[in-house]
Amino acid sequence: MNVDANLDAKRLIGIRIGNIRKKIGLTQEELAAKMNIGPKYLSSIERGKENPTLNTLINLSHSLGVDLGEIFNAVQIEDVAKRKSLIIALINEAEGEQLKQAYKILTSILR
Repeated sequence: MNVDANLDAKRLIGIRIGNIRKKIGLTQEELAAKMNIGPKYLSSIERGKENPTLNTLINLSHSLGVDLGEIFNAVQIEDVAKRKSLIIALINEAEGEQLKQAYKILTSILR
């Protein structure tokens, strides 16, 4: 797996964690407190900026009340609705130059 693929996987896993957290009605601060970690660290994990340890991922799954495998479901996405949702989530996180690039790529693919 190349560096870009690793970053994409980290981002997708982070988005998945955030989606699960929101679905069960927890804020980042609440989940971080439950896990005994800092909210900034959790935010970085959800944005795909951190490399959480296996212990942190296990703690996350327990704190979210899901199987560990559920956190990784976003990496292999076969469901069209889920894929669209993840694309929208990525676009919502993008800023400036990233949005320009995303627009160019999507335009070239879809037109």
